[in-house]
Amino acid sequence: MNRLEPAQTLPQAQPSKRGPWRLLWLAAGLTALGLLLGVLGLYLSAWSCPDLSSASLSDYYWDTPALWYLNLLPGVILIWLFYFLTGRCWLAYLASALLLLGLAAANYYKIQLRGDPLLASDLALISEAGDMAGKYTLELTDPIRTVLLWAAAWLLLALLLLPRRRTIRRDLRLFGLFSAIAVAATAFGGLYCNEDLYEQTQAGEDLVNPWIDAEAYLSHGAVYAFLHTVQDLVPHPPERYDPQAAQAILESYAEADIPEEQEVNVVGIMLEAFCDLTDFPALADHEAVQAVYEPWHQLEEESVSGNLLTNIFAGGTVDTEWGFLTGYSQHQDFTKATDSYVWYFARQGYQTRGGHPGFGWFYDRENVNRYLGFLEYWFTDNHYGELVDPVEAQWNSDYILTGEIVKDLQAQLEESRRPVFSFSVSYQNHGPYEEDHTSLEVYLDPEADGLPEESCNVFNNYLHGINLTIDAVTAMVDELEAMDEPVVLVLFGDHKPWGGNGNSAYAGIGADFDLSTLEGFYEYYSTPYLIWANSSAKEALDRDFQGEGGDFSPCFLMNELFEQCGWTGPAFLQYAEEIRSLTPLVHSQGLYLTPDGELTDDLPQEVADRLLEYQWVEYYREHKVVPTDGT
Repeated sequence: MNRLEPAQTLPQAQPSKRGPWRLLWLAAGLTALGLLLGVLGLYLSAWSCPDLSSASLSDYYWDTPALWYLNLLPGVILIWLFYFLTGRCWLAYLASALLLLGLAAANYYKIQLRGDPLLASDLALISEAGDMAGKYTLELTDPIRTVLLWAAAWLLLALLLLPRRRTIRRDLRLFGLFSAIAVAATAFGGLYCNEDLYEQTQAGEDLVNPWIDAEAYLSHGAVYAFLHTVQDLVPHPPERYDPQAAQAILESYAEADIPEEQEVNVVGIMLEAFCDLTDFPALADHEAVQAVYEPWHQLEEESVSGNLLTNIFAGGTVDTEWGFLTGYSQHQDFTKATDSYVWYFARQGYQTRGGHPGFGWFYDRENVNRYLGFLEYWFTDNHYGELVDPVEAQWNSDYILTGEIVKDLQAQLEESRRPVFSFSVSYQNHGPYEEDHTSLEVYLDPEADGLPEESCNVFNNYLHGINLTIDAVTAMVDELEAMDEPVVLVLFGDHKPWGGNGNSAYAGIGADFDLSTLEGFYEYYSTPYLIWANSSAKEALDRDFQGEGGDFSPCFLMNELFEQCGWTGPAFLQYAEEIRSLTPLVHSQGLYLTPDGELTDDLPQEVADRLLEYQWVEYYREHKVVPTDGT
């Protein structure tokens, strides 16, 4: 029997002398790519606002070490996180680039088109944003082209120079992944949510206007500023919030019923992008523009009228809408039944109804309106789709909307003796408006009026729709006047219209939008409102509904309505009226109006303390009060 030969041992693999250098090259390459993404993000941030000097903003970034650190760090963390997740250098770079440069580009276009920056809360509206973006022209500008070329070049280098295969064991990658997540969480909580650090890195007024959201945001760099807004996704109470004190303040007022003999019907309509262009000096005396607004001005003479001082410009319509319906000067997302003035009308026995010739999913209105107390609401999905195509509704739907409002009001009053609170939102006149040609009527002519051709085209196309809107509104007023039932009508604009990329059309008519001045603030943020009543309502309430209503934030519009009707109203409205007497403007920019009509960001300490308590009560009412319809 043959003996087995001893087993032959294979030669042991010798550690590669290239191994450590390969890992060092990988680490240096990935880190450099992450830093590059941060640099490209800062570059695009500096070019995002046409009113700012990109060179000066870039200098400020690089002269402020904390800023370049805070804007470059996310790219490094992300690329390592994706590398540990995928094991592929090029894929880690590509995924990080799509996220960070996509964020910077989205902010760039949002500021260019609408004048406001990208916030973390905008991610909840991603489908709406995609729908709206398709209606604007996203120009492939030089800054965007530069970023794309550099990003593509470095992707190619990552493919050529960095390892394509997995070079780190799975267990080590798993450890690295959890480490990267831990570093990201620590950085977010310790750096990006740090309010003191955010204030310290705010550029001075010699570089940006701190009262303009986009400029203040960009002074931090888009990536840092965006990450700073993530914390706003989680409801957080105002400074030194005292729920017991808030509850005591609110409960010190007793809700007052509407007297039965004063139960008039209320119809509210928020008009899309509605503003009065004759408020701009360049168009104030223009005959053709005056002719468009003449019926509106006549209606103002027959009403209580003034200006809403909104928080928004060219977009974000629900901020004004929900301010009117709830009375909140600021609020978080509505995800459950939330106390509002709509619920008050329901408790008073009113039928709460409304409509919008757009999709119910837009701004999640189909759910939010229910949370705010509407019994029934019509959208494209459940009513208006049979009457007008949703695309056509953007250009010509106000005749249909106003007609349906009157028909529904009459039908409800015939079927039930209960009064109606109706609130609708128009869609006609939504921007953008054609810049390169005038589609129909010519109101402004470049040669005759000495205005830029782009400004004339934008405002000609806007005025065409506004002319139809005013005609539809005045026709509705005639129908309401003919009714025997008492009706009070509230009309207001949600924000100024879009006016070209970088507000170029406004610049063409001489608007400088200097928010440090009262004139500039009004040019940017004011929209008209009016409160009109038919003869039956005037008789029932024994009021004439004429005169100046004053200028104030949208959250105080319901206060003015109740004052004109002679109603005391719910507890919160009574309390809010005291705040309105201190400052009729409570603006998201931290701006206020003194009783003398001066714009300020510095209030007397006593008034500032009252406003802080007001924020407590708002937060308490929104989060702790459970609304009922009175049944």
